Amino acid sequence: MSKLLYAVTMTLDGFIAGPGGDMSWLTEHIGPNPAVDELVGQIGALLVGNHTFGGDDPHRGDPEREGKPFGGGWDGPQFVLTHHVPAAAVPGVTFLSDFESAVKAARTAAGGRYVNVLGASVARQCLEAGVLDEVFVCVAPVMLGDGVRLFDHPGGTNIKLERVSLTEAPQATNILLRVV
Repeated sequence: MSKLLYAVTMTLDGFIAGPGGDMSWLTEHIGPNPAVDELVGQIGALLVGNHTFGGDDPHRGDPEREGKPFGGGWDGPQFVLTHHVPAAAVPGVTFLSDFESAVKAARTAAGGRYVNVLGASVARQCLEAGVLDEVFVCVAPVMLGDGVRLFDHPGGTNIKLERVSLTEAPQATNILLRVV
């Protein structure tokens, strides 16, 4: 069965996007990262939150990379979890309003490869449902002070993680964790 993986780049102070979902901070931190390149090759499908799907893009202004998963480094089925399924179809994208159906469809489409979870809200829902298997975080050497947190759980919680690997890249420190 395909594992669900929350893969994300995070600032040192714990943000994955700036205020209002701004992703411009990430542009200068995208660079050679062998661990990310290896991971991208293991992804079979994306499970994406609607805000992330329609949100800001660190490749904004680059016609060859803008709007493409991993800046065009990955192509495959995308499943967007949303309360408002659009009337117009988007090639390669399936919009679903039911969490369980979206997870099942993404796992099936991934064919034994990773389902990469994109978006803090969807990742939190996956954790709460007990279906998130791993977390891969690239820690970028920058602090934003405000924005979208990697994980936010009002009232707090205690999610136990086990470190699987720790690697260095010129633009980030990579941590792969297993959800215990």
